[in-house]
Amino acid sequence: MGTPSLSPWAVLVLSLVLVGPWAPCVVSRQPNFIVILADDVGWGDLGANWAETKETPHLDQLAAEGTRFVDFHSAASTCSPSRASLLTGRLGVRNGVTHNFAISSLGGLPLNETTLAELLREAGYSTGAIGKWHLGHHGRHHPSSRGFDYYFGIPYSHDMGCTDNPGYNLPPCPPCPQHSTAARVARKDCYTEVALPLYENLTIVQQPVELDSLARRYTEEAARFIQRASDSGRPFFLYLALAHMHVPLTPPLPPALGRGIYGASLGEMDALVGRIKEVADSLGKGSTLLWFTGDNGPWAQKCELAGRLGPFVGAWQRQRGGSSAKQTTWEGGHRVPALVYWPGHVPAGRTSHALLSILDIFPTLVALAGAALPPNRRFDGLDVSPVLFGWSDVGHKVLLHPNSGAAGKVGEIEALRLAQYKAFYTTGGAVACDGSIGPAEQHQPPLVFNLDRDIQEQKPLDVASREYQAVLPAISRAYAQALEDIAADNVSVADYSQDPAAIPCCNVQHVGCRCHGATQGPHMEKRTPRLCL
Repeated sequence: MGTPSLSPWAVLVLSLVLVGPWAPCVVSRQPNFIVILADDVGWGDLGANWAETKETPHLDQLAAEGTRFVDFHSAASTCSPSRASLLTGRLGVRNGVTHNFAISSLGGLPLNETTLAELLREAGYSTGAIGKWHLGHHGRHHPSSRGFDYYFGIPYSHDMGCTDNPGYNLPPCPPCPQHSTAARVARKDCYTEVALPLYENLTIVQQPVELDSLARRYTEEAARFIQRASDSGRPFFLYLALAHMHVPLTPPLPPALGRGIYGASLGEMDALVGRIKEVADSLGKGSTLLWFTGDNGPWAQKCELAGRLGPFVGAWQRQRGGSSAKQTTWEGGHRVPALVYWPGHVPAGRTSHALLSILDIFPTLVALAGAALPPNRRFDGLDVSPVLFGWSDVGHKVLLHPNSGAAGKVGEIEALRLAQYKAFYTTGGAVACDGSIGPAEQHQPPLVFNLDRDIQEQKPLDVASREYQAVLPAISRAYAQALEDIAADNVSVADYSQDPAAIPCCNVQHVGCRCHGATQGPHMEKRTPRLCL
């Protein structure tokens, strides 16, 4: 758990960052930070992780020039809770975000939670968020009120509204209606009434979003933000939350060989990351830390439009039905790819087996910026600067995995990792490609897997075995201590109430909230905006 003061590691790290272990003089500026968060990406979607994947040459190069973390985990296996944990360093049971927000949500990430952007802005950083937000868009929950100087993106997942070119999804969704007299086509899991909005700061600049050009626009806006921040002479923090690889997929060209639609979309994401790296390097190699990871594992329900798990197939659950990926506490749900690139500071070509989490981004960047963690609350993330710099390969002793929709009460901690052991007090499978759902099962004593021998989570330890009996007391103590720590913390509660008035709408007089200028191209000369009030 974190502490409110600057750790000795942080003091040492900051001195080495600013001075450099061999530098003859002090570098005056703090490092820039770029955090790229992919959506629903599989651990096996990187060629650096999984040899069968051929569509990620830029990410593979990033791994070759930086450090690859192969035991890295999201803090939840669904959208909003994972993102809230990245920006607060705290699990959903602490920060209040335990499940996803809706398009009509009045609330969001609780306002008493301090975001990474707020801390870094106080430390002198220019802060920008580009892409998916999904932490509340109504009132003060909008990213412009949560520490970001600039925002460009979609307030939630890009399947949560209709578009004129819906892209590829399962089931396929109809386009937005063009006229008020058009018959509504009701489809399960499709949003047909309100068009998907695109924001620039507080203004809706396009509704519905043109999905075909979204990747290009995100790349352009990210490059502009980086250039503006560089011109200002201030360090910057860019949080780039991609639409890839969440459905609907909109590959730039008709898919041909290889993995078809998914592979083409993966290649588009890879090129986007390569372009951002190129822009960052243009500022001078070594001035910018780039951290790439994912919010959770693949959405298996989407069949061929879902990513690769690699070896993390959750075989025990698959035998009982349901998916072992997104929304579950199986490795495929929360073990995600992670790369850190920072020339001259983070070793190149290194693979780390340290047990790390998306929770660690918050305290690590705060330490590297020379700032301090907020007081009067506890943190689940660690300052893992020693691991980034290659001085250590030791991460978390214990890592908690909250229920994320497949089984158990959402947000509750009913699975944990202790060294190589994974313990489940509750198991369950999400909806699989074949439509099956694995039943929720309670386990007392817990189901325990040794991941060193059984990365597929296929055969739990025999409760009568010497190994199980030897590790059970330590697991039980770690679990009890974690729950006690959470109960004693300053815990927030998110407002999940909904009101149709909170739905972003560019023009309430037009069907689907359509903007007059929405079809005029990416820069929208003519706009009929609505402020997000």
